[in-house]
Amino acid sequence: MSEWYQVKAKVISQKGTCSAGHKVGDEFIIGETVPDGMCSWAFYTLFPFVSGLQSGGSFPWEKDPDKATVACPDAENPLVFQLTRVKNTQDSSINNQIKINIINKK
Repeated sequence: MSEWYQVKAKVISQKGTCSAGHKVGDEFIIGETVPDGMCSWAFYTLFPFVSGLQSGGSFPWEKDPDKATVACPDAENPLVFQLTRVKNTQDSSINNQIKINIINKK
């Protein structure tokens, strides 16, 4: 069985106002479930790319094999997410940082 990874999704750009309230700098760790506070439409859009990164895959158009850049489907108020494969899931600082961002968002 191949190794499985978590993926960090970070909002890196925004135009307009996101109806879900996401802002540049918001981060989410995507594991086996939809992260609390993440817009379901954004998650559905990110999911194929997340699945690839989680299973060790990469995308030929990306310079870094551990990353993918994906835009949400709201053409009037687009957000762009940077997806990053998390190679060390034992890193509690990442998990704590994500929890803080989600708590501050509420």
